Amino acid sequence: MRSATENHGHDDTDTLPMIQRISYGSLDVAGNLLYCFGSTYILYFYTDVAGISLAIAGTILLLARIVDGIDAPVWGIIIDKTHSRYGKCRPWFLWLPLPFAIFGALSFWSPDISMTGKAIYAALSYMLASILFTGLNTPLSAILPLMTLSPKERLVLNSYRMTGGQIGVLLMNATALPLVAFLGQGDDKRGFILTATVFAIISCGLTLFAFKNIRERQSHAISQEEKLPVRKSFSAMKGNWPWLLMVMANLIFWIALQQRATTIVYYLTYNLDRKDLVPLINSLATIQIFFIIAIPFFSRYLSKTGIWIGGLVVASLGGVLLWLAGDNIPLLIAAWVIGNIGSGIACSMPFAMLGFAVDYGAWKTGIKATGILIAFGSTFCIKMGSGIGTAFAAWVMNSFGYLPNQTQSAESLNGIAWAFIWLPALLFALAALPLLFFRKYEAMEVQIQKSLQTSHR
Repeated sequence: MRSATENHGHDDTDTLPMIQRISYGSLDVAGNLLYCFGSTYILYFYTDVAGISLAIAGTILLLARIVDGIDAPVWGIIIDKTHSRYGKCRPWFLWLPLPFAIFGALSFWSPDISMTGKAIYAALSYMLASILFTGLNTPLSAILPLMTLSPKERLVLNSYRMTGGQIGVLLMNATALPLVAFLGQGDDKRGFILTATVFAIISCGLTLFAFKNIRERQSHAISQEEKLPVRKSFSAMKGNWPWLLMVMANLIFWIALQQRATTIVYYLTYNLDRKDLVPLINSLATIQIFFIIAIPFFSRYLSKTGIWIGGLVVASLGGVLLWLAGDNIPLLIAAWVIGNIGSGIACSMPFAMLGFAVDYGAWKTGIKATGILIAFGSTFCIKMGSGIGTAFAAWVMNSFGYLPNQTQSAESLNGIAWAFIWLPALLFALAALPLLFFRKYEAMEVQIQKSLQTSHR
């Protein structure tokens, strides 16, 4: 077997084979299918199925994300230190999918033990699943700049990734609650664990398929990273303003996105008494996939920064439209789709642009620390933002008097509306502010790429 770090005949401007593009996209199908099932339904599972109080459930999820946020840079350092016959990032797609599948499924098991025992089990199982997901998600982002130096090909690969992610989300949204009902036959505890098991098996298989097909290009920078001391890898952050701006924007974005995703089931169940619409409305959000696919086309006319800001503005606007829709279901669906088109575009851009932040750090400091920079810029933001967003949602609803499986008071319904509509809309808008300062750095991208390609020859 040839090493993954072999060049495979590609120069910096080559188009990668279609099988690599598809395989790269399938990694996000795998990750989103299981991870988004957890991020979307785990709070509801804890409160309305397992019987854990909302305040405790929110705290569990926040603690899990804090631990996970800490382990993100650790995974980045591990990846920077990894050198095997498969490469730096690729071997993790062989080693981790089965453990992640096991603990991802076990997160939706509610053992018949004391409430304290349930809370401890929920915290431990979800933490382990989250840590393992970080171990898969970090190399998924970090491998992009290692597959090609071409900014154009990186953008194309990222579109395949985001398309794959949307396919995973669509499959989950369309089938999750129907599978819970079908497999559980009236027993939601049984339905959730069996549904999680189905998703886990598919996720594991797709990740192994991707491992078989993707490759890392050989470069001088990779050999340097293998020898990079841990302390020195942090120096790549020094003065790396493009990276810092992206981290700020991406972290705020994920707080908003997770809060919106977590609370829609509560809003439809209690505010509108239409829980039956959850699979349909969540599935319709996947219309955003067409706009994500079109990002390389948009980039002909707009800067990547402009596309990112535009996505955040549309996502925020979608929240305002949700409020205006009230209980008008067709208008609510239209507003939800518009908001998700914006957030889908905004979600995809950091993955395409973080490779530039890595290159900027290498150009400015002479240190290329791919793993740790992308771990902070991508995985840390996703996991920490998701934890804060879920905890905020739980605490806001709890402060307004939410009680699971009961008719809610007017104040409680108002709290759900705040958690679902207004706070995410405000945060999406806030996430755009750091990006107003990013444009001048993006204008340097071609110059930096030429400089790095010259130094690597």
